[in-house]
Amino acid sequence: VLTGDDEDEELYSTEDCEFAAKKRKKDHFRNNTDSQCKTGLWIYVHKESTRERHGYCTLGEAFNRLDFSSAIQDIRRFNYVVKLLQLIAKSQLTSLSGAAQKNYFNILDKIVRKVMEDQYNPRLIKDLLQDLSSTLCILIRGVGKSVLVGNINIWICRLETILLWQQQLKNLQMNKQVNNGLTLSDLPLHMLNNILYRFSDGWDIITLGQVTPTLYMLSEDRQLWKKLCQYHFAEKQFCRHLIPSEKGHIDWKLMYFALQKYYPIKEQYGDTLHFCRHCSILFWKDTGHPCTASDPNTCLMPVSPQHFIDLFKF
Repeated sequence: VLTGDDEDEELYSTEDCEFAAKKRKKDHFRNNTDSQCKTGLWIYVHKESTRERHGYCTLGEAFNRLDFSSAIQDIRRFNYVVKLLQLIAKSQLTSLSGAAQKNYFNILDKIVRKVMEDQYNPRLIKDLLQDLSSTLCILIRGVGKSVLVGNINIWICRLETILLWQQQLKNLQMNKQVNNGLTLSDLPLHMLNNILYRFSDGWDIITLGQVTPTLYMLSEDRQLWKKLCQYHFAEKQFCRHLIPSEKGHIDWKLMYFALQKYYPIKEQYGDTLHFCRHCSILFWKDTGHPCTASDPNTCLMPVSPQHFIDLFKF
């Protein structure tokens, strides 16, 4: 509206310029955000449509953008990614888009190759493949309900590939190490005992105990298994599943595996995804994100694999 008043025109022009400047700044930030998002470093987790953002952030979208292919090359993140893939295999496979499902199996292929080459934590991968094959067998039977994305023959081929991977891991032979000096067996007993007390997984203790008779003796220590139970489980949970030995003592080793069937154990990872409560952004901590908070560190929260899945349940 033109009033003919010079002052009004100048005021209108100033306000208009300020509005345009703010809009340009906002668009620039959003465009910069979207371009960085596509690099797979971080992603907005928005659960509802807004004026600025339309639609929802899905599990498949996050899985595609967070660069898990590179993450498995980092030993700190390897177990985290494998656990995440296992949780998806158990219940969320059909939540992935066709592109995300393809990406899932590509990452899985890289994981199996890495394990075959580096022989790193094959037990963890065996558990993942077992859960995935069980899920696919159930889903393939229900193909008439359109629960799978893509041709049924593709999924049958994928299942056959999984069975092949399982056979390869079953036949995996550990490379014999060349002794060039001191070995694990040369360490004094108290150091070997300290090593066993550093483990947070019962199966790792059992595996190490199979190396030498001395390690087996140390791995059967009642106090070791008691500490492991106390680390993972609450005292109330002990009372519900007491397992006394023949001598009347509590068999803490059996107790650990009994409790593991009923309650989740604490998970430890070298590195995890993080969530910024201020920006609603999911990201790898090393890469960071464009946080607008005055003190970003107070807004960060580590995200466990299960929490990652829960973020996308609407």
